[in-house]
Amino acid sequence: MKKTEREFREKTITLILGGFGLVAALAWNEAIKSLFETFFKKNNELIGKFLYAMIVTVIIVVVSMRLKKIAEKKE
Repeated sequence: MKKTEREFREKTITLILGGFGLVAALAWNEAIKSLFETFFKKNNELIGKFLYAMIVTVIIVVVSMRLKKIAEKKE
């Protein structure tokens, strides 16, 4: 029974932290979108959205690759 309780707690904590991570990501998303909207006015809104998507994608890929290397070193 103790093993089940420990697993339940670990999963619950993981889910809660994931929720906090999502809230932080959404907050950053809004902040960065506002920044891009400042530089790309209504005329270039579409260009700004694509530029934003490309920059965020590159950042996520780089961070993912670094995290993967860190995880591999620990194994």
